[in-house]
Amino acid sequence: QVQLVESGGGSVQTGASLRLSCAASGRTFTMGWFRQAPGKERELVASITRSLVATYYVDSVKGRFTISRDNANNTVYLQMNSVKPEDAAVYYCAARLGRYSNPLTYDYWGQGTQVTVSS
Repeated sequence: QVQLVESGGGSVQTGASLRLSCAASGRTFTMGWFRQAPGKERELVASITRSLVATYYVDSVKGRFTISRDNANNTVYLQMNSVKPEDAAVYYCAARLGRYSNPLTYDYWGQGTQVTVSS
């Protein structure tokens, strides 16, 4: 069992920056950040493999968000720059312990952290 604890959410103004952190209690393979806004489906925002070789970003955040990880501390980060009102959502950290054909399949989830963006 791997526990994920997110931190770093909060309220920011449009154009500001925010960094989310997620600490895992054990070793993980790929880690990702999802988000879900009210009335919308959960979407994968970014992911990164343990090897740091492969990363993924949803088109809407490319060039603004950066995912990174510290394997020594089992922590993944999401640096959010130039945030927009449409980035407002509950952000969830997720981790997978293996390779799955479905890129949206994750084994463990954090409790979520709220990001609010005011214009």
